[in-house]
Amino acid sequence: MRAIVGDRVIIHGRIVGAAERAGEVIDVRGSEDNPLLLVRYDDGHEVLLSPGSDCEVRHAP
Repeated sequence: MRAIVGDRVIIHGRIVGAAERAGEVIDVRGSEDNPLLLVRYDDGHEVLLSPGSDCEVRHAP
């Protein structure tokens, strides 16, 4: 999964009824094989995210 600064990240809920989370990639760390994304969610929280199967990257236009 490749992401660059400015891309949007959508985290899909893992269980029925769980809310999705959305945010913007503000930094990319780690290696290409093991990327770590610094994400600022729309509610203002920042997390260091290791993207998994529930993560979708939408590239910035």
